[in-house]
Amino acid sequence: MGQRLRILDAGMGQGTQALRLARAGHTVTGLEADEALLRAAREALAGEPAGIRERVRLLQGDGSETGVHFLPGSFDVVLCHGVLMYAEEPDAILAGLARMLAPGGLLSLLVRNGDALAMRPGTGGDWRGALSAYESATDVDRFGQRVRADRLAELTATLAGIAAPLQAWYGVRVFTDNVPSEVGLPPADELELLLAAEEQAGRTEPYRRVAALLHVCGVRG
Repeated sequence: MGQRLRILDAGMGQGTQALRLARAGHTVTGLEADEALLRAAREALAGEPAGIRERVRLLQGDGSETGVHFLPGSFDVVLCHGVLMYAEEPDAILAGLARMLAPGGLLSLLVRNGDALAMRPGTGGDWRGALSAYESATDVDRFGQRVRADRLAELTATLAGIAAPLQAWYGVRVFTDNVPSEVGLPPADELELLLAAEEQAGRTEPYRRVAALLHVCGVRG
């Protein structure tokens, strides 16, 4: 097994990602503000073997409260996936998350791509929506909720300002963003091809720039 890391999953949801990392041998702290999601995460954790349960700590709170729960430099990796799009003050949250990183630690973000907001309505034939999206800083998620979007250049500047400069970034959901949530997974062989195509696109110019989401990684200096 490789290096065992101290990981903070800020806004962990139902804990799917946190449990996967704990199964891989890492020590994981999950932070979630929503009581229902936190309860679901605790129920899922209760079904895991003792060796995995002892590597996971679940707390109620959000990314703006990291200073209340943890000392600076407490983690090797901080994850904040699908959270900033719902935040009113993302810069303050990012600064707090970066302070939790040990030197050389990784800050992993998954955000709405503000440079590609016209793609979903445009590829869906909604021309009015596509035209209005060019000047927008927000989007609508799959649940109909209005969410923030981040532009790569602005996020890069923010990461530099909080001493966790950008190291790598990827596109997520290049080809599949318009697939309705209720559509089931394709057969296994087709799913394997789909995932391979998405992974390749997410790493390749110019495709990654029109992805629905950006996976952005900064490293603490």
